[in-house]
Amino acid sequence: MESFREALGFLFQAHPWHGVPVGEDAPDVVTSYVEIVPTDTVKYELDKRTGLLKIDRPQKFSNICPTVYGFVPQTLCGPKVAALCMESTGRVGIVGDDDPLDICILTERHIPHGNILVRVVPIGGLRMIDHNEADDKIIAVLEGDAVFGGIRDIAACPPALVERLKHYFLTYKQAPNGPRPCEIVETYGRAEAIEVIRQSRVDYEAEYGDLEAALDDYGRKGLRSVLPRFIK
Repeated sequence: MESFREALGFLFQAHPWHGVPVGEDAPDVVTSYVEIVPTDTVKYELDKRTGLLKIDRPQKFSNICPTVYGFVPQTLCGPKVAALCMESTGRVGIVGDDDPLDICILTERHIPHGNILVRVVPIGGLRMIDHNEADDKIIAVLEGDAVFGGIRDIAACPPALVERLKHYFLTYKQAPNGPRPCEIVETYGRAEAIEVIRQSRVDYEAEYGDLEAALDDYGRKGLRSVLPRFIK
């Protein structure tokens, strides 16, 4: 069966959400998929069905993402992530946004485009609520980065950089003089970021099942046994 899985890797490009392993060292070090870089003037987003990067919308106002931005493969903001949010805030009725877990990546280097994989070290996160949906933003540093690579907790980040991230996420969906659809209720450190990643992995497996088992099914029963799990 291992040779079958290896053959798939040679024949097909992996789906960035479902087909890319999060990494053997997760959640301490995680593989992440980059969707947006700070020079982008449109918002790119993964098309969940095809695995291709698509234009979600042009940036209508002066909101430019201040860091490299993407998501952690094989994660999902579902009931477990929502439960962490409710436990922390004391609120009720929060649900997950049913998207992969978002991640902001700090690096001194210019990364010219998205649609790439990077290894990063989580150092904290922003507990964001978009309407009543948990929409956490993990903050991480690029592994080996000369400036940021040694940081292991958000408390060691320049405060102005964290505030810049908060401002972006609080305003990137807001029209001038309009209401804010998003709120950031907490900034947390590495330990909580690790727990959010763990619970997002639990949510993913509960929704999509074990990917290794799915590949085994594919090898034995064919494509029809696998597709309903991942194409919705």
